[in-house]
Amino acid sequence: MAENISTDEVVVLGDMCQTQSVQPKVTKERKKRSRAWNHFGSFVDEEGNKKSKCKHCGQNYFVDSVKNGTKAMLTHMLTCTKMPKSVDKSQTQIGFQSVQGGNTSDVVVVSWKFEQEQCRRALCRMVIVDELPFKFVEKEGFRNFMKVAQPHFKIPSHTTVTRDCFNLLDEEKQKLKRFFGEARQRVCLTTDTWTSLQQINYMFITAHWIDNEWIMHKRIINFCPISNHKGEDMANEIIKCLRDWGLDKTFTITVDNASSNDVTMKELSKIFTKRGINFMNGEHLHVRCMAHTLNLVVQAGLKVSDVSIERVRKAVKYIRLSLARCKRFQECCEDVDINSKKSLCLDVSTRWNSTYLMLNRTIEFENVFFSYAARDIGLLHYLQFVEDEDGKDEDESVVGSLLSDDLDNVRKIANFLQIFYDLTREVSGSHYRTTNSHFLKICKVSCYLKQLILSEDDNDDLLVKIYLNMREKFDKYWGTPKRMNKMIFISCVLDPRHKFVSVGFALQMMFGKEGPILEEGVRDYMDLLFGEYVKSLSKDKGSQHSSSLSRSPF
Repeated sequence: MAENISTDEVVVLGDMCQTQSVQPKVTKERKKRSRAWNHFGSFVDEEGNKKSKCKHCGQNYFVDSVKNGTKAMLTHMLTCTKMPKSVDKSQTQIGFQSVQGGNTSDVVVVSWKFEQEQCRRALCRMVIVDELPFKFVEKEGFRNFMKVAQPHFKIPSHTTVTRDCFNLLDEEKQKLKRFFGEARQRVCLTTDTWTSLQQINYMFITAHWIDNEWIMHKRIINFCPISNHKGEDMANEIIKCLRDWGLDKTFTITVDNASSNDVTMKELSKIFTKRGINFMNGEHLHVRCMAHTLNLVVQAGLKVSDVSIERVRKAVKYIRLSLARCKRFQECCEDVDINSKKSLCLDVSTRWNSTYLMLNRTIEFENVFFSYAARDIGLLHYLQFVEDEDGKDEDESVVGSLLSDDLDNVRKIANFLQIFYDLTREVSGSHYRTTNSHFLKICKVSCYLKQLILSEDDNDDLLVKIYLNMREKFDKYWGTPKRMNKMIFISCVLDPRHKFVSVGFALQMMFGKEGPILEEGVRDYMDLLFGEYVKSLSKDKGSQHSSSLSRSPF
């Protein structure tokens, strides 16, 4: 039975139905899928036509979905001169790579493909090698450069670069630890300590080894603060580092001549013996740095000649203190016809090689000093004032001896320092082997000092004192074979250019009649060393002899 509905209710229901029928149906706009819309914008012109406009050059096209489509826009993308060229990252491209060992114009064609991760790793290596701050990647100049060089590279933040650098460090460390664990050759170490301006003690350890390709490698395996410079504490820190790296095949450790290092080597030898890894009871474990020993020898000689060298140092300092004086000195160079771009260099008093360079440069400008002293009388007054401050009462004529006697002394000192400077440069090289010529260079220094002392041509008291002081310091470290590491003899013997002939001759030149006896002792020690290697190889009978040298991952 139908319910009764009033007339008013019928009218209201009719209006509602009519209202619902009038409202338009809302449809969702379809998403534009063509890649052309990345470079075009859509609009409707005055006549109601749908059009698109290029975001780069402003060209218009009809884009009705039924009549036109996006073909015209895609064609325009290929010819538009203002549109940035897009690169398909998945497609390899042709690149040019320089030929190693060839001229700058020699290149080869190689395939290249952009990879974001490799670029990030290369960026981390650049930050580490060039010692750049992590915020360097957020600098405006670097970002503008990358927009031009490689717009597709997404530059990470400094936080991300920091994390990537630490991850790269962990990867390299694990790779090196695996190599140390698998390798059978022994590793040599060098270590040094120093104190910073903040009175913090630091120590670093560097590992050196040669792989099966006869390529020499070196890696810093530790850099850390230490409590003090005592020998026991430094030995414990070195042992802690070796345990962290799993390195138990240590051959030699090179240190300077500080007395605390002697204690360090003794403690390390004891610890290695307890662990059963002390090769030949550590007889050749301790190696003294030859460059440091040469430095001590030369410094002992320069102490005698402090007066002449100090006057030259103060004269150079006086000229360099003022731009006007430097300009006047340059004018003096032109007056004596010296057209050189070199300038006076001031030394560091604790580094004798810089003192040698200062003296050598002073000799080159000897005539210029005479001309400068005639123009600037203040130089002699300055030296006289300094002498008075030091408690030396000397008149102007005595101070003026800088231009005569002191320069003569400097010339003599620089001449005999030349050999020590060249030797220091040779033994300080880190990209080539130096131990094979170590002993022969020691013999060269010994013969040179003997020749200077026994020379009858030089009756100069100053030079005689210098030679005697240097010889005394030389004998302290290299006066007898017992004070030298026997490995320096073995490395010289193994050099096919020298062998026992050179070693025997050098021993005879240094120690006279004792030379043949010492040579026989070197032969006996070499036999013992060979026997130790035979024993170590006999323990690994199950291993293949062809794998005696592990391949380096570097």
